[in-house]
Parts: sequence; structure tokens; C-alpha cells
Amino acid sequence: MLTNRQLLILQLTVNDFIESAQPVGSRQLSKKEEAPFSPATIRNEMADLEEMGFLEKPHTSSGRVPSEKGYRFYVDHLLTPQKLKMEDNLQLRSIFQEKVLEAEVLIRNSASILSELTNYTTVLLGPDTTAHKVKRFSIVPLSGTKAVAIMVTDSGRVENHVFDASDGLSPSDIEKMVNLLNERLVGTPLSEIPRKLATESKMLFERHVKNAGNILTSIQGAMAGKSEERLFYSGQMNMMKQPEFNDVQKVKTFLEAIEQGMPLTLFKNDLAGIQVRIGSENNEHTLDDFSVITTAYAVGTDMTGSIAIIGPKRMDYGRVITLLDILSDDLSSALARLTIDARTDRRNES
Repeated sequence: MLTNRQLLILQLTVNDFIESAQPVGSRQLSKKEEAPFSPATIRNEMADLEEMGFLEKPHTSSGRVPSEKGYRFYVDHLLTPQKLKMEDNLQLRSIFQEKVLEAEVLIRNSASILSELTNYTTVLLGPDTTAHKVKRFSIVPLSGTKAVAIMVTDSGRVENHVFDASDGLSPSDIEKMVNLLNERLVGTPLSEIPRKLATESKMLFERHVKNAGNILTSIQGAMAGKSEERLFYSGQMNMMKQPEFNDVQKVKTFLEAIEQGMPLTLFKNDLAGIQVRIGSENNEHTLDDFSVITTAYAVGTDMTGSIAIIGPKRMDYGRVITLLDILSDDLSSALARLTIDARTDRRNES
């Protein structure tokens, strides 16, 4: 059990290190109004906090830095959310003043503004739509060699998959394909579409449409890459601005991990509110030197996505949590309006 003085010294040490990125010494803490103690008293308390595992002494420095355990205690017990400056608030909410018609654009803009305001890396995980069922299927030629397969789901979501049609797709072929696709696929969950195209529907299509086999394979290939499109990254290079990542190899390892694709579970948040994972808590060795803060946002009434901020363990937790709280609420409201507008437009069309 920490004493009140130890709690205060731990809080001031973490705050100071977050701000300066330099080891914190007893003398500099003694100059703060909040710590009316002598340097010797503070030094003794810091030594005890180190012994308990809350602080660490890097190399031969006389100062100390928070340990992973210290950060965890700080986040759980000592953190006070920050109030945003007016200009930051206006900048954050500026993306919702624009007339945006597509949810994907709004999500990408949100990721971009967060990385800009934090100087960290932002990841937005789009909602998992694989359980939603196909309501309508259509194909639209884009050129002599490309076409787009369009699926409207029972939730009102529109999925677009550009595929190769270089073997030729005449207007009559398109009509036959669309009729067969609607006959065979309406009511099928999105996750089941590739399997149906590859197995039970393939022979039927090949009997009625020239080159149907090649076209179905091409559509399957276009759909296969969609799961990774649920991830929207922004500010990947921001890590190079952080003092602890002056080591180029650390940044290179981080960027390679992003390029190769990190597990979606790292950024998924199924819990209410904010979730903070520090260093080894991420269960991903690439992120041992990082903290990941996530929250959920709503897409209409039945889907959710997640927002994640990746930064150093020294990240400004209070500011990031405040930003995520505001953005998740505003993004959920904006996406709800888009969903209502889209359904209204479809009703008017029909």
C-alpha cells in the first residue's frame, strides 16, 4: 500500500517524464509547488518506489523513469483526464462540419485528425459486416476489362468489389449473371459468399454465362482483400518524432509490422469505455515498447468499430483518453446520421 506522499511523487514523476522524456530526479521534483519536500526525502521515497517496482533507474542516470507497473498504476489510479484547448476541440470537430456522404471517408478523416492532434499513430477498425446478408446484387461495367460487383446488405451497407472482366462480359451476360447471383445469393451472409461462388453456384453459372468460371474467380479474389480494408492507419511515421524511438531499427520494426498486418484483435474493443494496454499487455512483441489505447464507436444501431492510438509507453494518457472520448461520440453520431440518410434515400428511390 502506497502512502499519500508516495502516490504524489509517483504521479509527479510520471507527469514529468511524459512531458520531458528525460529521467526525473529528486531535486527537480522538490522545486515543484505540489511537492513541498526536501530532495533527500523525495530521493528516499523514489528509492522505495523503485524497490516496489513502480520506478526504474535507466543506465547510470541519477534520475528515474516509470516502469510498466508504474504506468499501469498511474493509469488506473492517478490519471486525471485533461480538458482540451478550444483550438484542439474545434480542429477535432471540424471533420464533422463537412458534408461527407461515405462512412469510409469519415472514418479515414477521423484517423487522420487524431494522428495530427496526438503526434502518435492512429488505427481505426471498421465494423465487422461479415454476418450481414445480401439483399441485392448488381454488376456495373467500368471499362472493357474491369467491372464492379455491388452488394447491398440487409443493414443498408453497400459493398463494392472491382474485378477483372478482361475475358469479356456482354450486356446479356451481365443480365444473366445478375439474375443468377440474386437468385442464389440473396439472404446469404457475406462471410459465406466466397464459398458459394466457388462451389455450389459455379457449375450453374458456367452453364448459362460464357467465361463465368473466370469471372467468379475474379470476384472472389476482389472480395478476399476486403477484411484488411477494415483497418485505417494514419500517422505511421509519427513514431520517428518520439525521443525514445531515435533507434531507427525500432521504428523500422514497427513499420514492417504494420505493413505485414497486425492482428485485428490488437485494436478491437468490445468493452464499454476506454481500454489501455501498456507494453507487454498487448501480447505482441512488436509493441513491447508501446501503449495502445482503444475505444469503440457505433455504426448505426447494430454494428461497432474501434479506434486505437498507438504511442510510446510515455504517451500523454490524459490527453489521448479525452480525445478518444470526444471523437468516438461524435463519430458514432455522424455515422448514425449517414445510415439514416442512406436508408431514406433508398426508400425514396424505391
